[in-house]
Amino acid sequence: MEVVRATGVTAVRGLRYGMFLGFGAAYLAMAAGFSSAPAKAADCRADPAPSVDWRDCVKKNLMLGGNDFTGANLRDVDLSFTDMRDTNLTSAALEKATLIRTWFTGAQMGKANFARVEAYRSSFQNVLAQGASFASGELQRASFNGADLRYVNFEKADLSRASFDEANLTGATFAYANLARADLSKANVEGTLGLGKAFMLLTRIEGLDLSRATGLEQSQIDMACGDAKTRLPKGLVTPKGWPCGKD
Repeated sequence: MEVVRATGVTAVRGLRYGMFLGFGAAYLAMAAGFSSAPAKAADCRADPAPSVDWRDCVKKNLMLGGNDFTGANLRDVDLSFTDMRDTNLTSAALEKATLIRTWFTGAQMGKANFARVEAYRSSFQNVLAQGASFASGELQRASFNGADLRYVNFEKADLSRASFDEANLTGATFAYANLARADLSKANVEGTLGLGKAFMLLTRIEGLDLSRATGLEQSQIDMACGDAKTRLPKGLVTPKGWPCGKD
């Protein structure tokens, strides 16, 4: 009888222990579920507003001019063919956004992040973009005419055939950027300009003051298009092929 009783007690204890393990496993699974819960989804139906979250949203062919997007999350958004004129995009995040033929004319975008955007033929005319980043952006044929681009980061951006008439490029950097056939000839530079390893095939630099440009090498100057009014850093000379013909 004692053996049977002992066996029964052992069985009960085993059952309780098994239940404890089961509850423990369920609790851990629940905790893991909470900890791995997905981040709050973007609200693509939200009205334009500061800090709005439109990441991954499709906002094509809209009239959004004049709205305040300060600090907004616009990562991976599609704003192609959308009117964004005179908007406030200060400190907004637009990494990897699709901005094909988008109008940003007159927008405020100081310290905004446009890294890796696709912005073919988009208009950034007269924007105030001091300290913004367009690093690794696809900006072919984009217009930055009249823009304030002081200290803007264009590192590794594709700016082939982009125009910068009357743009302020003081302190901007184009390191490793593609400036093939871009027009900087009427830009304003009142200080340094980073051009290290930039690809400058037929880049228009007629009359441009590059005397304080950094990273500029003779091989870049030789393939660019300047004239007698182009000012070069010390140690670089005017190529015999200048001025270039009209492209």
